[in-house]
Amino acid sequence: MLTMKDVIREGNPVLRKVAAEVNLPASDEDQEILQQMLDFVKNSQDPEVAEKYDLRPGVGLAAPQIGISKRMIAVHVEDEKEKLYSYGLYNPKIVSHSVEMTHLENGEGCLSVDREVPGIVPRYARITVQGMTLEGEEVSLRLRGLPAIVFQHEIDHLNGIMFYDRIEGLKDKMKRELPKGL
Repeated sequence: MLTMKDVIREGNPVLRKVAAEVNLPASDEDQEILQQMLDFVKNSQDPEVAEKYDLRPGVGLAAPQIGISKRMIAVHVEDEKEKLYSYGLYNPKIVSHSVEMTHLENGEGCLSVDREVPGIVPRYARITVQGMTLEGEEVSLRLRGLPAIVFQHEIDHLNGIMFYDRIEGLKDKMKRELPKGL
């Protein structure tokens, strides 16, 4: 079982690397890792389990956050209509996005960042993500609202991007300027 001890923190160079594609079909080892990532996110949202194992609540986790530089993410989040998006994905990519932007009113947080970083994190309002599920199915997900933001946050991790890199005008020693178009 993954716990917060397995989650690496900002400053670790793995968080700044572009993660490698996962060879598909996924190996038994990669399937086990992705299942553990999804279990971690689900467990972190269960108050009893989270307290017992000292887990910080999260809605997503990317493999680089546990020190594995591979393109795998786990997301467990509901939209405003209480529709659950619970996925472990290999090689997820955003294949289309809206022009319209959005953001979370209170900013974003990250399991790899043990501090609050205030500021607006601009995100696309709507995206389509494609990837391979834990079960080996190709999926195309049309997302909006919170699920869209969460998937963008996790996919950013696969590209070595931290959420605060996107906050305009933020002066922070950990921030990196993003190339135009990212």
